Amino acid sequence: MTKRILDVGNCAPDFASISRFLTTHFDCELDQAHSLEETLSLLRAGDYDLVLVNRKLDRDYSDGIEIIKSIQADSDLSSIPVMLITNYAEHQDAAEAVGAQRGFGKLEHNSQTAERLKPILG
Repeated sequence: MTKRILDVGNCAPDFASISRFLTTHFDCELDQAHSLEETLSLLRAGDYDLVLVNRKLDRDYSDGIEIIKSIQADSDLSSIPVMLITNYAEHQDAAEAVGAQRGFGKLEHNSQTAERLKPILG
């Protein structure tokens, strides 16, 4: 069964790169959001298996952690796995502290990342 992923806050080149990586390893399709309001609206309207949130949203450079906090605070959405997209371990730690699963960086499109995603997307 095809998995649905919501990508939040990545620019077009990063979205394309992440999409290529994910669709190469998994049967999945990706949608994209660029704000908190758009993210929550899509999550409430759709059936997503994973949310990937950029550390800094591309359009307004707001903090992706705030998106994660809002998802986790909503009892209807908090069961959806969420990951932060960042190469910085300290930001991954901060995301985990507010309820996200350990994410991956834009430079980490490798077999280890695919293995980390397998329980959700495999």
